Amino acid sequence: MSGFKKFLLQGNVVELAVAVVIATVFAKVVDAFVKIIMDLIGKAGGTPDFSNYKPGGVSVGNFLTALIGFLIVAAVVYFGVVKPYEAFKARFMKQKEEDDVTELSVLTEIRDALRMGR
Repeated sequence: MSGFKKFLLQGNVVELAVAVVIATVFAKVVDAFVKIIMDLIGKAGGTPDFSNYKPGGVSVGNFLTALIGFLIVAAVVYFGVVKPYEAFKARFMKQKEEDDVTELSVLTEIRDALRMGR
């Protein structure tokens, strides 16, 4: 039983649980955004649902609807999550790395300064 408790209290399990919850809620936001875009496409093209579209008798409508939905979701994730995260990381994580001064780096600087003084 202690192994199970240790597993549940590990940081990765908690982080994963939070990620799943956030992803579930974010999926609803993205679905609503896809619906808005599909409605706008529908206003321009006549219908946002291509399910009944069969050029030359070949049923490609479901594929087109899924493809457009995928492209919208990919764009939302890229421009709404990935790009801001990269910008945040480039701005703030670089400063943190520069601020991390280790004992070894300080001793190396002292050694180099003493060698230069000779």
